[in-house]
This record gives sequence, C-alpha cells and structure tokens, in this order.
Amino acid sequence: MTNKPDMKIILSNPRGFCAGVDRAIQIVERSLEKYGAPVYVRHEIVHNKYVVESLKTKGAIFVESLDEIPDDGAPVIFSAHGVPKRVPAEAKRREMFFIDATCPLVSKVHKEAERHFANKKQVILIGHKGHPEVEGTMGQLPEGAVLLVETVEDVQALQVEDADNLSFCTQTTLSIDDTADIVNALNDKFPTIQGPHREDICYATTNRQNAVKAIAQTCDAMIVIGAPNSSNSNRLVEVGANYGCPKSMLVQRSADLDWAWLDGVKTLGLTAGASAPEVLVEEVIEAISARYNVSVDTHSITEENVVFNIPRVLRDAEKDTAA
Repeated sequence: MTNKPDMKIILSNPRGFCAGVDRAIQIVERSLEKYGAPVYVRHEIVHNKYVVESLKTKGAIFVESLDEIPDDGAPVIFSAHGVPKRVPAEAKRREMFFIDATCPLVSKVHKEAERHFANKKQVILIGHKGHPEVEGTMGQLPEGAVLLVETVEDVQALQVEDADNLSFCTQTTLSIDDTADIVNALNDKFPTIQGPHREDICYATTNRQNAVKAIAQTCDAMIVIGAPNSSNSNRLVEVGANYGCPKSMLVQRSADLDWAWLDGVKTLGLTAGASAPEVLVEEVIEAISARYNVSVDTHSITEENVVFNIPRVLRDAEKDTAA
C-alpha cells in the first residue's frame, strides 16, 4: 500500500506476562517434558486462547472438572487462578498425582481468608462473581463464610451478623481505583473492619494499570491485547477509558483489529494483559504496519524482576535431566 497514513504506537511498559502466569505455563511445559503427554489441566491454565492452544499442541488436555479425567496416572495441574479446597481433596481421594500452579499472590489471599476465619471473623471478598479466582478463594472456607461484594452499592446493601467482627480480602486482578472506592465504603460502614496487611491487588496488575494511566491522555485510541474472560485485561480497557482515552478496546489478536475503528487515529496506545504473550503484541504491530507508516515508542514506568519458583518436583526433574 502506497501513501500509508502515519501512526505512532506508544507501547506501555510493563505489559504482558507476569511472574505468576510465566510460572504456570512453565509448570505445564516442564510436566510435559518430564512425564510426557497427556498432562491434564483443570480450567485454562491462564486466560489466553493463544497460550492454551499452543499447550494443547504439546499434549496438554484442558478440562473443567476432575470428572473428565480418567484414572490413568497422568499428572493433573490446577490453574494459576487457584481452586476451591474440595478440588485437591477430591484429587487425593482418587489418588491423582496433581501439581498446583496457583499464583503465589493468589495463595496469599487464600491464607489471609483462612487466617481471618480462624480468628472468628466474617470474611468479605471484593471480586467478580463467577471468576475462577473468586470461586477458588471462597472455596477455601465453608459455604457461607465469605460474603462477596462487587460494587459500592453491594457494600451499602450488605447485612452482617456482627459489624465489629469483620475482615476483607480482594481478588488480585481488580481495578485499583474501583477497589479503593469499595474499601472506603467498607471502612465507612464498618469502621472496625480488618483489611490485609499488604494490598491484595498484585504488583503486575498495579504496574500495568499505572503504565496505561501514564500514556492514556496522549493517545487517540488504546488497544489492550487480552482475552474476554481475563479480568486484568478488561480492567486495563476501563483504566484507559477513565484516564483520558475514551476510545479503548480489547482484542485477542491481530485478526480482531477493527480497521474502521482505527481510521483517523494518529497516536495509538498498546498494552497487553498479564496472560497475553509478547508475540501477540508483535503480531498486532506487524498487522498495523501493513496499513500504516508506523513508528513505535516505548513508555516505561518501571522494570519488573519478580520471579516465582516452580514446584520442587519439577525443579528436581530439571537437575536430573541435566545430570
């Protein structure tokens, strides 16, 4: 195409994979290397179709329930979002070999909820109903022990047995701003409520949202690469729209680009959710470059160096292979 229009792409950094996602994918890949196919994974290991499909080609089989898995001794992996306690209990009952890929930051929230419950506190969870992370956190405690709130209005309508004996936790992938409003509402309504010692929203969610905030006002449009069922990706779209770039949208990959929507855009912000690989960012830039004369600038607010260890059973396997 000749006489292509100019477009400046501002790449938001940090973006893409976080340490928890990277660890979860490594767990599946190394399990396949050590034990061979098939390896069963309960729920999508992370919320990204490209990642899931690529692991399927290597021999991973994704299921939503342990009932779908035969008793053939193959490893079973629990996704990064975490699972209710009944799931590993059922796996033990069936003598399954399972590996837990729950993100350590999600596990921290699980431990908080259990600690509050052990201290006889009613636990309130800020999160999105139906999200696997929320189901996993609520599933750490007996039914009815956790009350879920999604909005400030939910807080205002909340009825509790003992207003002086409450605690709260949050889903790790929420909007920092929305969560702050809900926490303020909880504190206003229940002044003695106990919160987490440290913020539950994970470092990667916080960094990606702050990076979008830093560029939103300078962009005519914002694209977030991520899955429709990815909470942190959807929150990035909201942050872009709320911080100066109303024209913000989510795409899974380059085939989803809406060229009419991009018409007239001179400066495009581009980021990726915590479960979207960098190859999809490169794919989107390449597709746009076919129609536009593209220049790419990176705007970085911080560098991430967080790494989470994979389970020892797989680390030991790596040493054995090296030997």
